[in-house]
Amino acid sequence: MTDRFDTGVAHPARRYNYWLGGKDNFAADRESGDLLAKSYPAARIAARANRAFLGRAVRYVAADAGIRQFLDVGTGLPTANNTHQVAQLVAPDARIVYVDNDPMVMAHARALLTSTPEGETRYIEDDLRNPDKILGEAAEVLDLSRPVGLILVAVVHFLADHAEANRVVGTLLDALAPGSHLVMSYATTDFLTPELKANWDESLRTGRSDVHPRSRAEFDEFLTGLEVIEPGVVPVGDWRPDPDGDEHPSPVEASIFGVVARKVIR
Repeated sequence: MTDRFDTGVAHPARRYNYWLGGKDNFAADRESGDLLAKSYPAARIAARANRAFLGRAVRYVAADAGIRQFLDVGTGLPTANNTHQVAQLVAPDARIVYVDNDPMVMAHARALLTSTPEGETRYIEDDLRNPDKILGEAAEVLDLSRPVGLILVAVVHFLADHAEANRVVGTLLDALAPGSHLVMSYATTDFLTPELKANWDESLRTGRSDVHPRSRAEFDEFLTGLEVIEPGVVPVGDWRPDPDGDEHPSPVEASIFGVVARKVIR
């Protein structure tokens, strides 16, 4: 697989792995992570809070909403509490399709993300920008005529163009049956101090960051036609936090919106 990716170029999945304390990253990923952390010191806290949100949200979708099939786009490198582990703990027969554009992620996923005997996992190497292709391959495992849990956690903010981001999310949602649930998180600067926001803007301008934050109003555009589940659009640390959890970051520390929403009609 080594000839299929450039270890000298940072990749979001490997940088995220570094922030989470993983070992599946290279010098370029660590350098990128450290540079971003200088501009946004709480980056590692935000990464952990986002991962915890994923676990809580998937558990809700599987246990409370009764969803038994999931499409997780922007999977990232395997770590604790992956989508299939959380979902299959609730429902061993759950089926999960993972999608990522990093061949290293797919190599690790195939080796480490094993399903229960009753369920199924599948891995697609593709880019979020190709939603129709993703849906076509996912349909080999998932029944798109029945509700699906669509997982877009900390991935859409890598699309710089807001219109393209809306097109991608809309295409994915339009293909799913009513009763499907969206689990989504997205970086924002709404909660940051002017100094931290200026640091983030400078990181984008100089190419040190590839994360394009959006405001609450822009985030809400992704939710058109969806029924937002309580507590609504909130910082990820505030979405149904585990009272026994070790940390509860502030909105400034985890400047990421999180939401779970149900498709009614679009």
